[in-house]
Amino acid sequence: MIRKLVLASILATTLSVSAQKDELKTLKKIYAIEQMSAKDISEYKAALAKAEPLASEASDKVYVNFYKAMLPLLEMGLKENANPQFIMTALSPEKVDFLARSLNATLDFEKTGKKVYTEDIKETIESFRPNLLNYAVAMGNAGKNKEAAKILYSIYELDKSNNDILFYAASYAVNAQDYDSALQYYRELNAAKYTGERTIYSAKSKLSDNYDQFNNKVERDNAVKIGTHSLPKEEQEPSKLPEIHANIVRILIQQKKKDEAKKAVAEGLAVLPNDPTLKSLESELVLESANYDEYKKVANMSDANAVYNLGVLAYQEKKLAEAEKHFQETIGLDAKYANAYVNLAAIKLTADKPLTDQMNKLGTSAADNKKYENLKAQRIALFKTVMPLLEKGHELAPDDANVTSQLLSVYNYLEMKDKYQALKAKQAK
Repeated sequence: MIRKLVLASILATTLSVSAQKDELKTLKKIYAIEQMSAKDISEYKAALAKAEPLASEASDKVYVNFYKAMLPLLEMGLKENANPQFIMTALSPEKVDFLARSLNATLDFEKTGKKVYTEDIKETIESFRPNLLNYAVAMGNAGKNKEAAKILYSIYELDKSNNDILFYAASYAVNAQDYDSALQYYRELNAAKYTGERTIYSAKSKLSDNYDQFNNKVERDNAVKIGTHSLPKEEQEPSKLPEIHANIVRILIQQKKKDEAKKAVAEGLAVLPNDPTLKSLESELVLESANYDEYKKVANMSDANAVYNLGVLAYQEKKLAEAEKHFQETIGLDAKYANAYVNLAAIKLTADKPLTDQMNKLGTSAADNKKYENLKAQRIALFKTVMPLLEKGHELAPDDANVTSQLLSVYNYLEMKDKYQALKAKQAK
């Protein structure tokens, strides 16, 4: 009885392997057809459905996945000049991802043995890349940025020689707020030492009057030479390194990974020591420690925001002279920086409390009355100094209730009834 069971098991396995091989042969035969018909596709699908659950050997799994991954492209082959709308119905980000992984797995498998489909895969990648890129762009135009990013990354995995595609995948991922993917893509770009710098060769078409771009100088010059184009020009595409390093830092800050963000800033500045965005991000990270002396070492003194922040830190640490200086510098850099005016007023108003404290301690004697009038005159002079700063702050930030309240108090103390009533009426509207 045991022998019969074992024999039956071996026989079943043999039959399964035989059936699997038959289906793989059928798939290979249909795949080789130059112009497939709808009937061929139907038979291809049937053979694939039978072979998939039977595949057990590593090589058979590779080829079953290859045939499965190619199915959407074969179906698109039935429709000439597949447009983006048709592609969007025939494909999905998941199918494109599966296509990339399966084709790469087949290429890796064939590196050590017989190259059955290696050349075919390379030709497929080359011929279908434009369609896949159009598909990604269509997804992005439809607001599906996350899907567009994934499709572009899959296209990049099919041919890692084109790092521009990886850069745009990262950009779409940022737009989708898929920060984990964006960070991965940006780091891959850095590992590949990508800069994106290139020369753009173009010339004006005599047919359309538009400037056409060419792959290289030779192609452009030939077009000018044969007369289809004129007015050749060359433009330099700037380096994308600043954007890549800055976005890595921004993403890490967004993810509240401050230590990693500081490390990323240092790595970026090692490559781009004078980049203003990275320096600003460095300042932002230091600013969170609320330490005036540390922030002063990294603050960009030509950036109004950085100088203003320096003033705030100095104010918090009761370094009022430094704070006043930095708020003045902020206004020098940006005359419309409302908070700088308000904070300058706040610094000057620190002198008011000692005056009021002294006034409140005075009695009613003639000597005290004289002192009171003297202190009152000092307060009036102080408020007259502060008033134009608050007025400017209110002009620039009319909806700031705190500024309005302070300005009303100043008008009231200075007995400027017209200005007080006008501001009150304006506030009531």
